[in-house]
Amino acid sequence: MDVFNTKSDKEPPSPQGRFDGDYLKSWLEPMVKEPISRFEIFTLKGDASDRSYFRVHYFLRSTEKKSSIIVMQLKEPSLEKEPDFNRMQKFLHHLDVPVPEVLHYDAERGLLFLEDGGDTHLADLAQNSPDNIIAWYQKAIELIVVMQTRVTKNMRSYCPAYSLKFDVEKLMWEMDFMIKYYIKGFLNQKLGQDEESKIRTALLGLCETLAKEERVFVHRDFHSRNLMLQGEDLLLIDFQDARMGPRQYDLVSLLKDSYVVLEEETRNELLSHYLQRMEQEEGRQLPRSSFLKIFDCMSIQRNLKAIGTFAFQHVEHKNERYIEYIDPTLQYIRDTLHSRPDLEPLGQALKQAIPGLNTGVSRP
Repeated sequence: MDVFNTKSDKEPPSPQGRFDGDYLKSWLEPMVKEPISRFEIFTLKGDASDRSYFRVHYFLRSTEKKSSIIVMQLKEPSLEKEPDFNRMQKFLHHLDVPVPEVLHYDAERGLLFLEDGGDTHLADLAQNSPDNIIAWYQKAIELIVVMQTRVTKNMRSYCPAYSLKFDVEKLMWEMDFMIKYYIKGFLNQKLGQDEESKIRTALLGLCETLAKEERVFVHRDFHSRNLMLQGEDLLLIDFQDARMGPRQYDLVSLLKDSYVVLEEETRNELLSHYLQRMEQEEGRQLPRSSFLKIFDCMSIQRNLKAIGTFAFQHVEHKNERYIEYIDPTLQYIRDTLHSRPDLEPLGQALKQAIPGLNTGVSRP
């Protein structure tokens, strides 16, 4: 933590941040309409992305009352007057989706200043208060229902997600990313040309199946660490990469989350709740068998993509934080392949390259 006293002549910069106390004071004081006596700045642990996050506590000189904001520091400054994050936030906020307010944007410094959503994630609640988990996850599913109905129906070209789709090309790009950083990089598997071709052909068939599905608005990273608790409600964060894709996508992200592993009984209950709510909203019955088949196909693609991201962090950035989440994510894939004989060809191709799908061990 860094403490900035605004009475000093020259304030130190925040740790690894493109801002200092003087800079914060220059735009924050006009917003709160009161002098600020000091700042406390904390570096936050972000997810596996190229953005940095800081929490800024500021104290009003008159009362010493403490308030806070979040600073999102983009990888590099941009000349965009309105980046995708701002446009997406504005679009979702207009449709009453609970997202943090954007307080200030500095394109030259690549800084976004946001409403502070607090410290408690859905992941924290799942680990610390498992008895209440069904009700809170049902709230998360309500957000998915809103995104797939109200948000999808109101999709317009000015929303960044409008022109972005989970088509075959995008889904396969993620699989190639996984092959490069997990199979070849993390596992150090030496794939021959024929072997790699067989894996890619099997994954291509999976991606083609998924790309044929009706597309709805998907958050793309709808897991327990991107849902914040605010009173009795949830706040949705990290939504800037949303795009159009299968309705099972966000449901897989939530129910087969690398960070929180739900009991199978709980997962099935929540799946049933989702289907019931969607049937109420759309006035038609969703064929359960075909829906669950795509759910399982989507879970394999999504979980492989997550493993590729975790491996990338280790291989490229020497970041060990995500290695522990590879095993539970592989377990989802093992379970899905075991329960679906129709996916046996895909399973055989993957097991040749990923020994952990046979042995339960993620690393040689």
